[in-house]
Amino acid sequence: MDENPVASRDYPINSVEFNKAFPDDTACQRYLEKLRWPDGFICPKCHKRAKPWERLRGLKICQLCGHETSVTAGTIFSGTRKPLQYWFLAAWEITNQKYGASALGVQRALGLKSYETAWAWMHKFRRAMVRPDRDRLSGEVEIDETYVGGEESGVRGRGTNKKARVVIGCELKPSG
Repeated sequence: MDENPVASRDYPINSVEFNKAFPDDTACQRYLEKLRWPDGFICPKCHKRAKPWERLRGLKICQLCGHETSVTAGTIFSGTRKPLQYWFLAAWEITNQKYGASALGVQRALGLKSYETAWAWMHKFRRAMVRPDRDRLSGEVEIDETYVGGEESGVRGRGTNKKARVVIGCELKPSG
């Protein structure tokens, strides 16, 4: 893994690399630290660069103002009681499923006892993957639909038992 990882670019491409990069919670914390503070810790309160005091469970205390923070503060991992390694594995499962991941699949992959935990995590990841200030389609918009899943025996026309419905919207602009 790169010494200075870049979000959305530097992530393992297969399970062997994943297991090597994130063997424990400490490795996960170090990865997040490098993403959050690539040039070293900067206090979120006083905005000054200083080597923080480190406490248990990754808590950091600014030596200049005494503010306490963690690498997970303000993220979907904030306040979790589960190991970061579980969260990273859940992210791996979600992003590496060809047809998307389900809460039940994440529960099985992580060996979670509670379906509700897996369901809550899936929703946290989904919310994090949507850019709230994304541009909306406007003006003249064309919409079409299709079904994905190949031929089905015993089903005619637009009927389906197994296919996924996909809806696509496109904004028409004078430039093309």
